[in-house]
Amino acid sequence: MAGSAIGLIETKGLLGAIVALDAALKAAQVRLVSFSAVRGGRINFVLGGEVAAVTSAVDAGCEILKKLGCLRGRHVIPRPAEDVERMLRESALKPR
Repeated sequence: MAGSAIGLIETKGLLGAIVALDAALKAAQVRLVSFSAVRGGRINFVLGGEVAAVTSAVDAGCEILKKLGCLRGRHVIPRPAEDVERMLRESALKPR
């Protein structure tokens, strides 16, 4: 899909993940693609939407995480291959 992107954020702990996800979803018109817990208290979530919106949402979420000291990693992928987003949806917990 032209103009679409996914944004990935990894946090230390559930609290940081929830606060960052809230900030990201409020900052721009994006959707939650997946949310998963990884060993060692790491939480990953993936956002989807238009490139500019995803970039803004990831920036907003990461700003909060930096203040909390919970940011582990971030990345935005513009125009991901179809299989990438499908794999993320199928391999992680689905939002309800």
